[in-house]
Amino acid sequence: MDRTDKEQLSLVKGTRQRYNEWIFRDVPSDITIEVNGGSFSLHKFPLVSRSGRIRRIVAEHRGDDISRFELLNLPGGAECFELAAKFCYGINFEITSTNVAQLCCVSDYLEMTEDFSKDNLGSRAEEYLESIVCKNLEMCVEVLQQCESLLPLADELKVVSRCIDAIASKACAEQIASSFSRLEYSSSGRLHMSRQAKCDGDWWIEDLSVLRIDMYQRVITAMKCRGVRPESIGASLVNYAQKELTKKSSLWNPSSQTKIDSNSTLHEKLVVETIVSLLPVEKLAVPINFLFGLLRSAVMLDCTIASRLDLERRIGSQIDVATLDDILIPSFRHAGDTLFDVDTVHRILVNFFQQDDSEEDPEDAFVFESDSPRSPSQTALVKVSKLVDNYLAEIAPDANLKLSKFLVIAETLPAHARTVHDGLYRAIDIYLKAHQGLSDLDKKKLCRLIDFQKLSQEAGAHAAQNERLPLQSIVQVLYFEQLRLRNSLSCSYGEDDPKPIHQSWRISSGALSAAMSPRDNYASLRRENRELKLELARLRMRLNDLEREHACMKRDMAKSGSRKFMSSFSKKIGKLSLFGHSSSRGSTSPSRNSHRTDSKVIERTCASTE
Repeated sequence: MDRTDKEQLSLVKGTRQRYNEWIFRDVPSDITIEVNGGSFSLHKFPLVSRSGRIRRIVAEHRGDDISRFELLNLPGGAECFELAAKFCYGINFEITSTNVAQLCCVSDYLEMTEDFSKDNLGSRAEEYLESIVCKNLEMCVEVLQQCESLLPLADELKVVSRCIDAIASKACAEQIASSFSRLEYSSSGRLHMSRQAKCDGDWWIEDLSVLRIDMYQRVITAMKCRGVRPESIGASLVNYAQKELTKKSSLWNPSSQTKIDSNSTLHEKLVVETIVSLLPVEKLAVPINFLFGLLRSAVMLDCTIASRLDLERRIGSQIDVATLDDILIPSFRHAGDTLFDVDTVHRILVNFFQQDDSEEDPEDAFVFESDSPRSPSQTALVKVSKLVDNYLAEIAPDANLKLSKFLVIAETLPAHARTVHDGLYRAIDIYLKAHQGLSDLDKKKLCRLIDFQKLSQEAGAHAAQNERLPLQSIVQVLYFEQLRLRNSLSCSYGEDDPKPIHQSWRISSGALSAAMSPRDNYASLRRENRELKLELARLRMRLNDLEREHACMKRDMAKSGSRKFMSSFSKKIGKLSLFGHSSSRGSTSPSRNSHRTDSKVIERTCASTE
């Protein structure tokens, strides 16, 4: 006899003992009813006066004078039937949140409705459910727990749906009330909501964690429809997952790499897939390390592809807040594969670079809508570039890591994402050291990823003496180190001294603009355009002032007729030259002959005017 049979036998014995305490012994019984292996010696009259089902069974066998029959599949079993029999005999008992669901189901099964007796068991249980249970969230959770063994009848009687609606409404109402209680006036007199570590209206999070996964899913879905905050939904999901996935360490045996306890594995697989389907669509509603934990569990438990892709998309949208420990996802495949799941990380990075940037400047949004997809912000790009370079350095020592996988991770970043290439150089150097059998062609493929012009002085000095690099790469390092040295020497030149050609080339050709995203580059060009327009406006105003001065001087010259005045006027005009060759930086002063010629022309003009 197994454990289940023993428990059922002990339950029947306990029920029979309680039954002997309340059954009438002064009147001999005339009917025996068997329920789930237990026998109840009862009387027909009290039963048929309340139960339509028993009345029909007795009426169908009236000629046979039936004295024994069995009730199959009675909800709640012998213990629940005992309560119904007590009610038929008029014996008082308390209806509670732990038995009201069973009473609703057994009253429907036995047809104990108002059609057969006034104020029957069905109406009593319904009244308690509506007036007591549905007004208390904890009681609703207890009733849902009892309904787990009463499906699908509890669903058909809408016991489950009423409790779920009550929980969702109660949680939403309390959250709204809590939000109003957090309203306060700031120092400026404005009304705002104070921030708290945990909302007072979220106390139900712990209560919901006792539900079975199917009931929990229905409750969370109802809460979403009622407008419960995404942060509260996310906190509930995290709490539920931590309780249900506590056995995840036993799902995998590191020594044999074989899955154990298949029933537990199937349960946890269902939990992971359900939680993924319930995740809020809003960013940062759940911590990113929780998403990575779900992803590891999904890979380990071989969850559906849709669940894994959904997690990868969610993680990709906020990968800039992740840490190195987060993206180090172990590989749960064959022993000959890599230590870490590189393919999953690559898909996450692709999702990051393909996302729409909702924080983009509205004025600039129209420029990129037709030309290219919107790109992440430059701050996020810098964070992700550092994260990727650290990840490459972490996976580089793996002997089973193929060059193609290393390259595909490194090439995922756009060219403008890495402002400094020290991290990439470090990762490539580690890979070259761990894979010394690479061909010269493969080494060149790796080193093409590095922009040696973006190496720091320390990294450049290390690369210049690195024997693992191809000769061509070392030559490039030495060349750019020479340029850097020449640039540092040029800093001592004066402003009027001619500067080296390579320095102006670096500023204009794009070493700076290469470190900018397309959006930032466009913003920089727009600022330069505005500055040029302002400068042009200033020049026009200056030209108008000169024209007015010239007209005034001509009028004064006509009145005075003084040759001395005209001579001073010609000198003043020479000083106010619009293009100012003498003051231009780096150009030579006008020759004496040209100065004499200009003076003669002005004197002739003055003479003719005179």
